[in-house]
Amino acid sequence: MSEAKTTTNHDEIRNWVEERDGRPAVIRTKGEGGILRIDFGEPEQALEPVDWDEFFRIFDENDLAFLHQDEAGSGEKSRFNKFVERGRNA
Repeated sequence: MSEAKTTTNHDEIRNWVEERDGRPAVIRTKGEGGILRIDFGEPEQALEPVDWDEFFRIFDENDLAFLHQDEAGSGEKSRFNKFVERGRNA
């Protein structure tokens, strides 16, 4: 199993997501933006697809970093990801 990594690089994030057949999405909240998610096509609450420009606008406006894992314990591509505050590991 590979260690989790953190990045703020848009190209790295987009490549990681697309390699796993994911798409950018949000869960809308009051006000602008929303809670960022990656949609892997599995049923999940109120995911709304967004384009990469909107996704990264929300990402940057909220000073987020992308925590992710490349491989699972089995050696297959991992889908583990989480959005965290920038600073500590970004």
